[in-house]
Amino acid sequence: MNVLFKNIKELIQVRETSIDFLSGKEMNVLPTLKNAFLLVKNGLISDFGLMKDCPDIEIKTIDATGKMILPSWCDSHTHLVYAGNREDEFVDRINGLSYKEIADNGGGILNSAKCLQETSEEDLYHQSKIRLENIIQLGTGAVEIKSGYGLTKDAEIKMLRVIKKLNTDYPIEIKATFLGAHAVPENYKNNKSGYLQMLIDAILPAIQKENLADFIDIFCETGYFSVADTQQILEAGKKYGLVGKIHVNQFTAIGGIQVGIENNVLSVDHLEEMRTEDIDALKGTKTMPVALPSCSYFLSIPYTPARKMIDEGLPIALATDYNPGSTPSGNMNFVVATACIKMKMTPEEAINAATINGAYAMNLQDKVGTITKGKLANLILTQKINSYNFIPYSFGAPCIEKVFLKGLEIKQL
Repeated sequence: MNVLFKNIKELIQVRETSIDFLSGKEMNVLPTLKNAFLLVKNGLISDFGLMKDCPDIEIKTIDATGKMILPSWCDSHTHLVYAGNREDEFVDRINGLSYKEIADNGGGILNSAKCLQETSEEDLYHQSKIRLENIIQLGTGAVEIKSGYGLTKDAEIKMLRVIKKLNTDYPIEIKATFLGAHAVPENYKNNKSGYLQMLIDAILPAIQKENLADFIDIFCETGYFSVADTQQILEAGKKYGLVGKIHVNQFTAIGGIQVGIENNVLSVDHLEEMRTEDIDALKGTKTMPVALPSCSYFLSIPYTPARKMIDEGLPIALATDYNPGSTPSGNMNFVVATACIKMKMTPEEAINAATINGAYAMNLQDKVGTITKGKLANLILTQKINSYNFIPYSFGAPCIEKVFLKGLEIKQL
């Protein structure tokens, strides 16, 4: 798609050269151009600059007077392929039950797994595509989607096939993660080691055969999987070419961050409980800490200490954790706003965390996340706003007028 955007009030996240990610004080710098143009050719960012240098060419033109353009959101942690919902558990929490108590009563991940196992691949696809279309309209242009609600070979493969079909059918960038080690299913309740071995021996070869995943993940948490289990899964994933990610430090800190770093994981996600030694361990690494503030909001648990982490020189990415149990929302606008309101991130830090740092957490930093020549024209065109500070300020009403993927306007489906 070829299009020229003219009279852009402010072009946000402008980077002349591609970068991997931003850390510490760098995160508070958000380069922009005022009164700008942006040229898209063949779905890629071809040129940009000040209006005085705008090319005079015959091409489809969009007048962006009073409006801003920024890269689409990069959501590096979701579980949006799932069956049904868990609204009953939502009421249980209101009535005083904890996440752990619900899980101990057969709810939580095991509840979602039972529902998914009973859902056909076609039905699962149709449920999931509605969610995907919704997040695209909310400005997300790159997303990671995990398995982990299957917990059997057939159901996990079914989830990953659905993710692959979504990737084929939609212009959004999608990365797939195998999260078989999300919980121990009932039939392996007293044989966790046997379950892990089944994941390694039965499912990983099937994933490789059909090229179904980019990453491997595990829920390293008290009551779920240990540090030793995490080591085992990450090592197995490497043998099949899968880059590591981990759910870690959500409720307890048990050393998962350290084992992740030892295995060069791309990201460590959740991080609501962070010790000094965890922050220190991440310094100087290429592992991206990923915060999930809408999960903290929904579960009423602590927020990732992003302010302290950034002040200590670390990078942060922001993601939704879109899932049926702890975050039934894929709204990155709300995530950015909540990061500012509850985690004391500046708008500049939050936008950087939700664009370039999120792209890095999916190995997509060379394709999306900044306004850079040669990158995909995955863009948000805002409504008329005074400044980009309005994006997190208007937390209940996304100020998006149009979204573009590869230069093509994506209209409400």
